[in-house]
Amino acid sequence: MNNIIRKLPTKQLIGIAFSGGLDTSAAIVWINKKGGIVYSYTANLGQYDEKNMFLIIGKAISYGARKAYIIDCRKALIKEGLLALQCKAFHIKTANLVYFNTTPLSRIVTSISIALEMNINNINIWSDGSTYKGNDIERFYRYGLLINNKLKIYKPWLDNSFVNELGGRKEMYQLMIKNGFYYKKQRKRYYSTDCNILGNTYEAKELEYLDFNIKKIELIMCLAFWKKKVAVPIEILKLRYRHGLPTSINNIKLNIQIALIEEANSIGSRHGLGVTDQLESRIIETKSRGIYESPGVKLLYIAYERLTTGIHDEYTIEQLRNYGRSLGKLLYLGRWFDSQSLTIKEAINKWIATIINGEIILELRKGNDYSIISTKSDNLIYNIKAITMEKASSMFTSKDRIGQLNITNFSIENTRKALLGYSKLKKILW
Repeated sequence: MNNIIRKLPTKQLIGIAFSGGLDTSAAIVWINKKGGIVYSYTANLGQYDEKNMFLIIGKAISYGARKAYIIDCRKALIKEGLLALQCKAFHIKTANLVYFNTTPLSRIVTSISIALEMNINNINIWSDGSTYKGNDIERFYRYGLLINNKLKIYKPWLDNSFVNELGGRKEMYQLMIKNGFYYKKQRKRYYSTDCNILGNTYEAKELEYLDFNIKKIELIMCLAFWKKKVAVPIEILKLRYRHGLPTSINNIKLNIQIALIEEANSIGSRHGLGVTDQLESRIIETKSRGIYESPGVKLLYIAYERLTTGIHDEYTIEQLRNYGRSLGKLLYLGRWFDSQSLTIKEAINKWIATIINGEIILELRKGNDYSIISTKSDNLIYNIKAITMEKASSMFTSKDRIGQLNITNFSIENTRKALLGYSKLKKILW
């Protein structure tokens, strides 16, 4: 079954995911001029680079959209984001700095929310600005069809007519001017951005060259901590968790999750926390580069991971890491609601996250430089009496340890015999 429409369907209703940027602005103008009937849908994801979301409605209508809608996706995005945090659904990591899958998470709620809204308007053709080389084309495709299996997909960047006419930003800008639309020519950026309340992504253009370093980025959310003249005061803060979810920052209860994430972002951003430079494999197995900033999520992650390592044993932590990495990959691929993802999320949420209660005090300095000052939880299995090296009453004695060491003789002898066997076959290194 082929759901892809490769030529513009004229005189039919087309729903487009409209960001307000040049690409989708030009797409609306072009589709309208060629006879398509456009309905515009914009997801409010709490973008820090969009000061007034409602101006986007006016833009879309002026460019030729029959109707334009804004869908508030912030609560849904934060809900899925915190669930990903509980499950540690992050598979991309460099030097222990994590990419928190903020763009894949935003694609879940954007795709599903727009597809549901399109159903209300009886629109079965969906368009967006994703290109055929990136990841989003597959994410939008999968989540859209999950909601509406009759959905047809028309993407301008898969239409040769569109590409031949408007193959670059220069041509798109000229189209806007030619059709009487004043489109302010933006100051040249050396990268593209994608922002939501959980974090921001910088990619493409000059960032594809590995000698284009992070210092050339103008961060949207975070302080540029690498600048020598930037002074960052040390800050002490307290975070509380209950059932694996953050409940308060600095003793201020934040029952509304939007307010909690915004406060976490505010704190993390003034220290430049959560900025990473990653090389990753796209869905199509090509390598790409992304620079990411997630100040609030990073702050919450530090506290959650500390509590997790104190509350659960090593075997549970190992399972969480393995399952989290697998789930992170599934999330990246657009498979957040596949059976294997649902299984992992249910298991971690029920048996691991539910007992993550406690309080963490952190000292934040500059960039990703911080210290954990205090860890408290009624569920900690950390026990000083069991591990102290000082002379004190202990839960076990030296005689107990001698017995335990004697038991390991079986394992040692088994390993010794195996090594002797390997040596005869010259299978060891020395």
